[in-house]
Amino acid sequence: MTVTLEVSDNVGTIRLDRPPMNALDVATQDRLRELAEEATRRDDVRAVILYGGEKVFAAGADIKEMQAMDHTAMIVRSKALQDSFTAVARIPKPVVAAVTGYALGGGCELALCADFRIAADNAKLGQPEIMLGLIPGAGGTQRLARLVGPSRAKDLIFTGRHVKAEEALRIGLVDRVVPAAEVYEQAHAWAARLAQGPALALRAAKESVDAGLETDIDTGLTIERNWFAGLFATEDRERGMRSFVEEGPGKAKFL
Repeated sequence: MTVTLEVSDNVGTIRLDRPPMNALDVATQDRLRELAEEATRRDDVRAVILYGGEKVFAAGADIKEMQAMDHTAMIVRSKALQDSFTAVARIPKPVVAAVTGYALGGGCELALCADFRIAADNAKLGQPEIMLGLIPGAGGTQRLARLVGPSRAKDLIFTGRHVKAEEALRIGLVDRVVPAAEVYEQAHAWAARLAQGPALALRAAKESVDAGLETDIDTGLTIERNWFAGLFATEDRERGMRSFVEEGPGKAKFL
């Protein structure tokens, strides 16, 4: 398999495994969607890590495969491509990308689908599609602009240049830079901590932020209000408030 899902301690690791560079061919894209949907369904998965291994996250699409496609073929394929990445972005659980080595093109777009990005100090990210006479097609023009702002996104997309880890941290493209040997360990620690949290409240928080960014503030506040009130019907809310009153803050244990 080019992509696998391994679950341990309520943390699911979606692992890209297509040596040498984890090129995202059609089969890999489709498998990503399948496993994102599986991680969404599974109750034993409460947080997710996106990982490409110790050397490379993903160096982009399979260019040889794409070169063989004509306009008609890509009209059909482009929707499936975007749907695969959107399935990852819509996993209703905390998702962290553990980025090592190259995360270019589709690899960068996959990292953008995560809620949090931990990068190795040797990581390089970018959207080099312009050098092929193309633009990002798996969400890069939209998610990158929302993350780092339109001007910085245009700089990266227009030039196709690679961004080293420290610049990526400075512009908000990644959230933490660590030694390469610690990337997965720190991503797992982040995911494991949240896997112990209140699952419905985390889902509500993620959907409120993500959906709110796509609309006006009044609609966003309505989304927030509905989730906030709805959580008062959950066992986690009862457990959290009872623990706060009886034991003090930060000691609640959620199932």
